Parts: sequence; structure tokens; C-alpha cells
Amino acid sequence: MPTALNRNQLLELARLGAKARLAELEEERKAIEALISSAFKNQSRGRRFSTTAGRTATANESTGPRRRMSAAQRKAVSARMKKYWASRRAAKRT
Repeated sequence: MPTALNRNQLLELARLGAKARLAELEEERKAIEALISSAFKNQSRGRRFSTTAGRTATANESTGPRRRMSAAQRKAVSARMKKYWASRRAAKRT
């Protein structure tokens, strides 16, 4: 059966454990910093980060260039939506 440790012995063991954990965390921090710095070295000098890096396109995302609507197209969409919402409001009242 192990002997009971006094308060000073317990405190000393706790300090040693904390020092060991601190050393582990320091090594982990250094490894992360090395990964980050190597990532920066591998990238071009232009844009460093991309919000879409490593992502695949989902069903609602376009992989091509973004299309812009002309003023006439926006006006047509506006007219269609006004008609749509007017019919929805009318149906809701009845």
C-alpha cells in the first residue's frame, strides 16, 4: 500500500506536472508556428488567404464567373416579384 504524501510533496508533484504540461504546450505552439510560416512561404506574394480554399462547390454555388443583371433584367424581376407578392397578399386576405 502506498504511503500518504504530505502537503509539500503534493505541491511539488503538482508543480512538476504543470511544468511538464507547459513544456508540451510550448512544443505544440512551436509546431503550429512552423506550419503557419511554411504555409506563408508556399503561397505567392499576392493574396495570402482564400475563403474558398479547399472547398468544393455545393449545389447552390456557381463555379464560374459571377453573372451580373442588366438594369432591364432587374426591372423585369422587380415587376414579376411585385405581381407575385400582390397575389400572395390577395390570397391571404380571402
